[in-house]
Amino acid sequence: MNYRKWMLGLLIVVLCLPIGSEWARAAAVKITLELDGEALTSDVPPYITASNVTMVPINVISQGLGAVVQWNQSSKTVTITKDDTVLKLTSGMKSAFVNNVSVALDTSVQIKQGRVMVPIRFVSEQLGLQVVWNQAAKHISLYSGAEPPQAADPVVPDVPTVPTVPLPTAPPVVPQPSTPPLPSVPGGSTGKEMKGVWISTVFNLDYPTTSSAGNVSKQKQEFDALLDKLKAVGFNAVFVQVRPSADSLYASKLVPWSKVLTGTQGKDPGYDPLEYMVSAAHSRDMELHAWFNPFRVTTDDKAATLASLASNNVAKAHPDWIVKAGGKLYLNPGIPEARQHIIDTVMEVVRGYEVDGVHLDDYFYPSNVSFADDAAYKAYNAKAIATKENWRRDNINEFVRQLGVQIRSAKPSVSYGISPFGVWRNIKMDSTGSDTAAGVTAYDSMYADVRTWIKEDWIDYVAPQIYWSLSFSAARYDKLVDWWVKEVEGTNVKLYIGLAAYKVGASDQSAEWQSAEQMINQLKYNEKYEKVAGSIMFRAGDIVTRNPFGLASQLTFYFHS
Repeated sequence: MNYRKWMLGLLIVVLCLPIGSEWARAAAVKITLELDGEALTSDVPPYITASNVTMVPINVISQGLGAVVQWNQSSKTVTITKDDTVLKLTSGMKSAFVNNVSVALDTSVQIKQGRVMVPIRFVSEQLGLQVVWNQAAKHISLYSGAEPPQAADPVVPDVPTVPTVPLPTAPPVVPQPSTPPLPSVPGGSTGKEMKGVWISTVFNLDYPTTSSAGNVSKQKQEFDALLDKLKAVGFNAVFVQVRPSADSLYASKLVPWSKVLTGTQGKDPGYDPLEYMVSAAHSRDMELHAWFNPFRVTTDDKAATLASLASNNVAKAHPDWIVKAGGKLYLNPGIPEARQHIIDTVMEVVRGYEVDGVHLDDYFYPSNVSFADDAAYKAYNAKAIATKENWRRDNINEFVRQLGVQIRSAKPSVSYGISPFGVWRNIKMDSTGSDTAAGVTAYDSMYADVRTWIKEDWIDYVAPQIYWSLSFSAARYDKLVDWWVKEVEGTNVKLYIGLAAYKVGASDQSAEWQSAEQMINQLKYNEKYEKVAGSIMFRAGDIVTRNPFGLASQLTFYFHS
């Protein structure tokens, strides 16, 4: 009799297992979240659906992300509003509305045990946040800036990697194609002038490794090995982040040494990394462009971070130039002296090193955060510009123009370009904008008037970060390439396209990124236009270290076809 009761109880337990299985997985595997380095709390555990989408309760959106969330029980629809972006997701529907534009979804609203759950990546990206999923740690990092994700790499997939390439003592070995089978790529790709790749130094992402801190010979060996692998793939230019956060990977009289070199900001690494990197690149017949984050001072504003800043850090030397926004410190673009300070640091590199170019990313004004510059608007508005928005755009315009004038005056051979956010303006906001429904735009969110920079020929090239797939309806890759091609017509400004190598094979990305084919198809689409003078891929480690689905080998095949 007791045996029968035990078996009946076991049967009930087994029958109940499928119910709430996603919740069971959430309990077994704890998923954590953070926004700009600060932990986000969740009243119930996030979970991952069968289609590989991470779901979170709506309190994470309302309390953590500061959006207004409304739930309509009768229609089973959640409405999320933040600034000018309105999202509507309905339970059971495979599409959502973003500012009244229908956008496809892998997973919409789900109701589990009375809780309303929404897809965190979709909602966050539509609100202008960057999302990074750390597979090993089961951790989601959200970033309020528009810069590409700057966090730990996803776990390395079990796929072929780039074969080991000898150091400069022997000729580079070109990797051979690996499985899966390579797509058939027509010839013509070799005519593209720029085959560039970004090398991130912030957080020691691509270079140097944290284990090489203070070790001169190891850092040189790491850079040599990285260049060898990149050259073997077919890249002919590297864009190295030499100013990650108001600091330097070069000998500067104005800003401190970067902490990525030694672990301590302001500590002399014992050599000049940029001098070595330029020489190493040129010895391999590769260009080296110095990449600057112009206005970012810190990646967070924690007390420990601020205490660790070097004494000559601009935040300590000129605190009146600093604005705290979104958990970071920024130089205020509205203060002319602050803008000139950045120009002076860039010109140290132009005059002191044989770099092939000066490259700025899209960190101008931070997007979707409050930026306290009322006092600067009143004090530095000599042109009597009527709105703060237009005044901010004028500040960035002056910075871009003045830097270009100084570069061309000092060394005309140095290429000067900028990599803005991939959407200038949505067509809803401007009839001449792109056919997109992005939650963030360069013009409205970062006050980057890229069109003016192009039309006035203030820059030599523009490299928009078009980090979306050919099927992402809110901001389709092909539509954006078409739009940028028209923007550079009739000007002397070259067009390079920024590509999202970091998304390939990432476990939190949708199906179209789960092969290398998306990248190859985007490159093939670029061939449609003579105006597309090449591409720059973000970022090096995702190609030759993580190397999902043999991406490096497939790029090699494409570049050498």
